[in-house]
Parts: sequence; structure tokens; C-alpha cells
Amino acid sequence: MVGISIAIIGAFLLLLGGFIVKDIVVAKRAANKYVHYTVRGTVTSYLMLLPALLLLCVFVFLPIVYSLGYAFTDYYLLRPGDMKFVGFDNFVQIFKNFSMHGNVYNATMNTLKFVVFVVPLQIGMALGLALLVNKPIRGMGVYKVFYFAPVVISLTVTSFLWVRILGGGDTGLLNSFLVQLGMDPVSFLYDPQGSMYWIIFISAWQGCGYQMLIFLSGLKGIDQTLYEAAELDGASKGRQFLAVTLPGIRSVLTFVIVTVFIGACKIMVQPMLMTGEQSFTITLNYLMYIEGYTYRWVGYSSAIALLMTIVIGAITFVQRYLLKEED
Repeated sequence: MVGISIAIIGAFLLLLGGFIVKDIVVAKRAANKYVHYTVRGTVTSYLMLLPALLLLCVFVFLPIVYSLGYAFTDYYLLRPGDMKFVGFDNFVQIFKNFSMHGNVYNATMNTLKFVVFVVPLQIGMALGLALLVNKPIRGMGVYKVFYFAPVVISLTVTSFLWVRILGGGDTGLLNSFLVQLGMDPVSFLYDPQGSMYWIIFISAWQGCGYQMLIFLSGLKGIDQTLYEAAELDGASKGRQFLAVTLPGIRSVLTFVIVTVFIGACKIMVQPMLMTGEQSFTITLNYLMYIEGYTYRWVGYSSAIALLMTIVIGAITFVQRYLLKEED
């Protein structure tokens, strides 16, 4: 394994060396036209980038290559020496589990439900907050801090906070109020029909502040004379939003949709800490963690990761194609 790692890092360095040589040749040719584009400057730039590129290779590129290889093996974490190449057996097992409505099926359906609901909800909340704080009202900066505050709190802390609020029995904060009102406690987090929707709401609430700032930067870039012209033409606020605001933030909206979608597909912390290994809240990323670290089946877990990467990449490509701006 050490030899393979060294070979991969060596190939990465050779590739990097090829780019350096290419840029040096270009720099020599362009030295007469562009004074700032010199060989010395090119070499200095790459030397400054080298530490970050090495870290990227060791902690990002190398694990990706290993994961791709493990997906076609029966690698068991406690017996690395017994690893054998099994071809597509892991993928066959995944599809069999899906067809039998096993954990893979439950995780896929839960992840799909989460993505379908949280993406429009979080983006809608973020855009609404951005439109609100974009108004020139005194003291609006305080509200920006309040809306952004949940983002700086870690998902672990946020999850435990909501567990205390939505806890079962009369120990949860919300249930204690219900008991005081003479009502029976409600199992918010262990209800097979509703627990996933609580996780969706909490995730949208926790993350919308970040997208709010991105939308706000896009709103600041819209020429205000466009709104004045639309108002002179008698356009209502709704018409101004559709004709001026949305086209003005189209590139920002595309970026937010893609990033929120990718983040939603990787949900793991909330169901792990709030409900545990429940069939009605387990997600693909959480299942991948369970198979790889709880049951130690790294090969099977890597196969799930590879399928997730292919599906997410394909959907992201389609999203960017459908939402691309016309030249």
C-alpha cells in the first residue's frame, strides 16, 4: 500500500512538472509582449502553490484513487491482507439490496426525500432573507448577524440542541409545554412518518444564512436604475422581481442551487446524532459510514460512494446545463 501511495504521488508530481514546464515555455514566448509574465515569476508561483498542492494530493486526490480501487474489492478493514479483487460483486449486492427494499433502498428514498424538500425550502428561505436584509432600514445589520448565526454553529451542536427541544417523553422542551397544556407527549424524532421532515426543517434553518449572504452579494450587484425604469413603466413589485431581480441574480442562483443540492446529497450528521440508525431517517452518506466504519466493509462502502459520485455528478451536470446563461 505504501508503494502504491508513493507511485500515485509520483505520478501527481510528474503531472505537475509537466504543467510547470509548459508554463515556462509559454512565459519565455510571452516575455517580449508581457513584462510581468516571466520565467522567474512562473517558477515562484508554482513553488508557492506546491505545499497546498501536495496537501491536496495526499488528503484529497489519494483517498479518491484508493476509494475507486476499493470499490472493486472485498476489503475488510480488520483484515487488509486478505483483500481480493471481486469485480462488480459489490455493485450487484447493492442493487440486490435495493430491489429487496433493504437499507440501500431506505437510504436512497430518505436521501431523495431530503433533497427534494430541503433544496427549494433552503433556497427560498435564503432568498427571502436576502431580499429582507437588502432593504435600507436602520439596524438591519443586526438582523444579518441573527440570520447568519446558525451557520457558525457546528452541525453537532445544532443537532444536540434540537434533540433537547424535540426529545421524546416529557423531557424535551417542546413536549414539556405540551404536557403543561394537558396534551400527551409526541415522539417528534422517532415518528416514521414525520421525523425526516423535522430534519429537513432543521437543516434548511441551519444552512440558509450562508446562502442568504451569497444572494445578498448578487442583489447588491443589480443596477438600481433598472428598478426605477420598471417602476416608471408601472411594474408591480412581483413583476419587478421576475423581470429584474431573478435575471440579475441568475448566475448566483445557479451556483446556490448546485451547491445546496450537492450538500443535501451528503447529509449525515443530523440523522446520525438525532435519530441514530433508524430505517426511516438513514441516508446514503450515513449508510456509507456505517458500512465502512461500523461494519468495517470498506469495499462495499466505497462502491456506494462511487455510485453516489456518479449520480450526483450527472445530476449536477444536467442542472448546470439547464440553468446556464445564454451568451
